[in-house]
Amino acid sequence: MKMAASKQRPDPRKSLVGFVVGDVTYAVPIAAVQEIVAPLPLTELPHSPDVVAGVADHRGQVIPIVDLRARFRLPRVPDRRRAKWILVRVEDRTFGLAVDRVTDVFGTGGVEVRPAPSLGGGEDTRGIVGVTSYEGALVFVLDVSRLYALVSAYTDDDLAAGAE
Repeated sequence: MKMAASKQRPDPRKSLVGFVVGDVTYAVPIAAVQEIVAPLPLTELPHSPDVVAGVADHRGQVIPIVDLRARFRLPRVPDRRRAKWILVRVEDRTFGLAVDRVTDVFGTGGVEVRPAPSLGGGEDTRGIVGVTSYEGALVFVLDVSRLYALVSAYTDDDLAAGAE
């Protein structure tokens, strides 16, 4: 039985999209990134978790937005001029990650991503799948599937109702 070849980026050295939240650098796999956009007007959803900032209409699609500052228990920042949304795709659904700023597209230089440090169980792990280094700084690689779980409880009907 022949196995299907996995989808690979033309330059495997550039496999991560880096961004900053607070004073910490994070990254997500570039294969999951659909687009990086400037923040759009948000509609807050009633009874949603604090980490779900709301939903936005992006090119006719209602996109839930996860506020990573709230996720990492950081205060809101009034100056959001450099803020971006990283739109990611998981399980055929798109959602956004609100970040302070996007830094770079980079790779691990052929070095494997190291396991995440033990931070306790449950919410304390915050979806960190591993750690790498880039330009002398530690970069925490996030598991977009875990972040998607924060918004996956909402159906398309819930999201559409929130955008009306």
